[in-house]
Amino acid sequence: MQGGPENATTTDERHSSQVVFEVNGAAREVRLDNRTTLLDTLREHLGLTGAKKGCDHGQCGSCTVLLDGRRVKSCLVFAVTLDGRSVVTVEGLAGPDELSPLQAAFIAHDAFQCGYCTPGQLCSARGMLDEVARGWPSAVTGDLSGPAELTDAEIRERMAGNLCRCAAYPHIVAAVRETATR
Repeated sequence: MQGGPENATTTDERHSSQVVFEVNGAAREVRLDNRTTLLDTLREHLGLTGAKKGCDHGQCGSCTVLLDGRRVKSCLVFAVTLDGRSVVTVEGLAGPDELSPLQAAFIAHDAFQCGYCTPGQLCSARGMLDEVARGWPSAVTGDLSGPAELTDAEIRERMAGNLCRCAAYPHIVAAVRETATR
């Protein structure tokens, strides 16, 4: 008899994997259906609800996290690809008792309104600032022979993958610019 209760465990084991990875500096081990995304793993299996489910198609950026130091849309990454890798979510950007400089700048510049996109904006901004520090150009970088000048246009281009329905963009740009000059 196929599909009966006696086959449920076998089917689950055949279509799941044990994944060991680091989240916000802590080792985590979970058994997941092979189709589970990183976003769903964080929210439903690990209780980290900072990354938000927005469009579920990688278009809005509300689920942005850092994977091995690079920005990714967690709704597009299968968790089975995480074995041995490192993930940082918005919950891991700062220590337990203080905000990161980027988080403090977002507050100081009122770079959020409803706050739904803010975790993704923060992770994307952290990743973007690290990219600039590594000398990676963007589509609007004028001089490729030296470090990118972090103009408002440069920040907007690099943050273009993160949408804000409340239109807090000028405040987000100001917060990122302030953090970059510290």
